[in-house]
Amino acid sequence: MINRLSCTVLALLALAGCASDPAPTEQMRLTEQAVAQARAVGANEQVAELKMAEDKLQQAQAAMADEAFKEARMLAEQAELDARVAEARVLTQKSQDQLAELNKRIDRLRKQLGDLQ
Repeated sequence: MINRLSCTVLALLALAGCASDPAPTEQMRLTEQAVAQARAVGANEQVAELKMAEDKLQQAQAAMADEAFKEARMLAEQAELDARVAEARVLTQKSQDQLAELNKRIDRLRKQLGDLQ
């Protein structure tokens, strides 16, 4: 009885060791969307994080083709985060530019008001 139980446990452990990670298709989709969104807000090749995201996405796609699903998932997750940082960097810069423009307009208006007095 113990021998039979031991064999069953060993067989289950062997099967579990052979089980691989599932293909990260949803993560790949999310990553592709994040890269597209970063580009949509104006990120380009000069934004280092976007370049890193695109490189990691290509590596993830290659890992998917090789069925190295764990590596593909990790690379895709990293690429998604890099793309989100690129998007945030571009949006922050745009906000800062808009703020600087508004401050210039305010200064012009103050000067005009001062000239009227």
